[in-house]
Amino acid sequence: MTPVAVLFDADGVLQRATFDWFARLGSLVPADSEAFIADLMAAERPAMVGKGDFREALADVLRRWNSASTVDEAFEPWTWFAAEPEVIELIGTLRDAGVQCHLATNQHAYRRAIMQDERGYGAWFDQTFYSCDLGLAKPDPAYFRAILSAIDVPAPEVLFIDDNQANVAGAASVGLRAEAYDLSTGVPALRDLLRRYDLPV
Repeated sequence: MTPVAVLFDADGVLQRATFDWFARLGSLVPADSEAFIADLMAAERPAMVGKGDFREALADVLRRWNSASTVDEAFEPWTWFAAEPEVIELIGTLRDAGVQCHLATNQHAYRRAIMQDERGYGAWFDQTFYSCDLGLAKPDPAYFRAILSAIDVPAPEVLFIDDNQANVAGAASVGLRAEAYDLSTGVPALRDLLRRYDLPV
């Protein structure tokens, strides 16, 4: 059965980092960069489901680590991403053929605003599902159930594509057809994946 809807992850599927964000974040506390970055990632998680303000959490982390960096300096790496034009073109081809295409991504509200409001991601999809809006995040099966309810398509007729295997497993657990794909392997690999499902690309 050819899927009638495709859910695309953002980071690692639709978009890629434009600079080395890991190196930049590590430079803020070079004496123990790995632990500092781990603290930042943990501080981001509540904001991913719409709980708390990420910039405030970021400020708290900087204070804990006695960093002289400003919140703006620390936040900047979260803006370092760009969508891959060839993937956007594939999505447009699918939609022109009548296949629903939706964005399914874990993001806090600030990054959602950059993607949706500043860079116009909404125009590329039928619907966009940001974890901060849903109050749920991948790989929680409830995240996928919420999307299925919103698009009103049976799970076996939906294909989900993500670069994170845990997210793929979460989608598969509620009956979606789920595949792992990483943009670093090239857009032809994504085109081949879609063709395996008889999608018109």
